Amino acid sequence: MNERIIELTEINPKDFFGAQNSTIEQLKKYFPKIKIVARGSKLKVYGDPEILDEFETRLERLIKYFNTYNKLDENSIERILTSNGNDEKTASAKNAREVLVHGVGGRLIKPQTDNQRKMVTLMNKNDMLFAVGPAGTGKTYTAVALAVKALKEREVRRIILTRPAVESGENLGFLPGDLKEKLDPYMQPLYDALRDMIPHEKLESHIEKGVIQIAPLAFMRGRTLDNAFVILDEAQNTTHNQMKMFLTRMGKSAKFIITGDPGQIDLPRKQVSGLKESLLALKDIDGIAQVYLDDKDVVRHRLVRKIISAYKSIETE
Repeated sequence: MNERIIELTEINPKDFFGAQNSTIEQLKKYFPKIKIVARGSKLKVYGDPEILDEFETRLERLIKYFNTYNKLDENSIERILTSNGNDEKTASAKNAREVLVHGVGGRLIKPQTDNQRKMVTLMNKNDMLFAVGPAGTGKTYTAVALAVKALKEREVRRIILTRPAVESGENLGFLPGDLKEKLDPYMQPLYDALRDMIPHEKLESHIEKGVIQIAPLAFMRGRTLDNAFVILDEAQNTTHNQMKMFLTRMGKSAKFIITGDPGQIDLPRKQVSGLKESLLALKDIDGIAQVYLDDKDVVRHRLVRKIISAYKSIETE
């Protein structure tokens, strides 16, 4: 009787094996002639070579399904174990047209409004996109979803998320902690979006390996960003020099999304926003698109749309 050891990497074994090892139990029913032992992140399998080959093929399909949809249920396992593989490809192709990412727990992440859908369409046709609008309109969330989709589909090798560390007049030097502890609060919205879309173990692995990089804008200086999906968030707080520096980091096979809200500029009063300048300067360049979101695109609490509308009336008086 042959033995094979299969190790699960970058996925949580508890989630994959299921409550009370339900996935293992279904595998045992489908493969009654082999012995399956789960220990931590490893599977030890004993049986004849031909059956072990078939077992590994089916297990790889289960792992691929889990990596795509971030969940496994009894029906999905049964379908994968009994299909020839073509059914799964057809289903995946259909779902790929409907959603951007299957998030944690099988959450379907897709554009919710017309302008968010426009973001997706424009990003498919252009290498650089400016997405501008007030808070809560899903600019950053949709951008991160597009980046995760591109990474999963191997259109890019890495995701780079960046923001200027200027908000509410705070000075990093006066905040407690080391550099990472000082910067993390500024990067938190980006972490939050990623945690919705990528399971914890895989996300930590991607960050550790540099597949996903989250850093303040100053850290982009001197770099050439090849084969990357790059998002500049809160771009209204960039200066002229910062925006020019960022835009000229674009390397081969790169996609750039720049998001911002011109109504929430935290720069010193006399400082011109790099976002406003770039929207004017780059509007007629082929390959660079712009989309403007408004209060109709707000996907937070229903009151947020009313709050934005109320402030708009004050600010235009």
